[in-house]
Amino acid sequence: MPARDTLSGVALDLGGTKLAAARIVHGEIVARVQVPTRGDASAAEQVADMHEIARKVGLESSDRVGLAVAGRVDASGVWRAVNTETLSNLADVNLRRLASDVFERPVTVLNDAQAATLSEYCFGAGHGSDAMAYVTVSTGVGGGLVLGGTLVRSAHGLAGHVGFTTARAGMHRCGSGRRGTVESIAAGRAITAEANRQGHPVQDARAVFEAWHDGAAWAEAIIDGSAAAVAEMCANLTACLGIDRVVLGGGIGLADGYEERIRFHLESEPPLFRPELVLAQLGQDGVLLGALVQPDGND
Repeated sequence: MPARDTLSGVALDLGGTKLAAARIVHGEIVARVQVPTRGDASAAEQVADMHEIARKVGLESSDRVGLAVAGRVDASGVWRAVNTETLSNLADVNLRRLASDVFERPVTVLNDAQAATLSEYCFGAGHGSDAMAYVTVSTGVGGGLVLGGTLVRSAHGLAGHVGFTTARAGMHRCGSGRRGTVESIAAGRAITAEANRQGHPVQDARAVFEAWHDGAAWAEAIIDGSAAAVAEMCANLTACLGIDRVVLGGGIGLADGYEERIRFHLESEPPLFRPELVLAQLGQDGVLLGALVQPDGND
């Protein structure tokens, strides 16, 4: 397990809504820039955007560079969208090779949730766990797994995409193409869609949370359904993998009151299936820090 003060370089985080870059020196972020993600851009255009924003945080020729991206990156470095509602124009490009050519150095490439998983395990709320799951609930539902001190990875890059498992209450299809997934109920996009289906026009999940905190019963039911699906998923991960701790992150995962609703639903599970639930400690910085951690078996 690396020490945080060994991390130095430029890290990039490309998510569904934003592209962030940071210069990291001895584990501390000393400069950062953030711009909106161009969801319909090609992989080459995305990498060009990454290079441009990296220069704004002072990219130097000697810097290590790590990329954390939404979607899946297979063992050969090919980048593919899993949820085409988030990134709509990726065409099986070898991101590792493309980014290394553009940045003119070897570049580490990792899924964004896996990067956050690594940083929380090494430096944050997952430290000391024997079997940890990181779950991020935001625009989508993502995650990562650390078992026996090793990040779980797979040749096709799908390992850790916990939001695409199914939930009992699931009915709708999510961007992965699967029906009845946790993401189709719990994600910010799903919360917004459900509010609009019920005749409550909102632009985003934040408005549903505001209505919930203002006492709206319809909003409470939607948020509660999201939390119940996440609690069910945590119990399922525990049953399958012996998870002892779930680290909860993401804009919705960390929203006021959401953790308590997950805990409420976990209490309905037998004790054996209730992992310890803790909040992520590193916030958005977790993905950036994790992009510079060298996971076992990476390149």
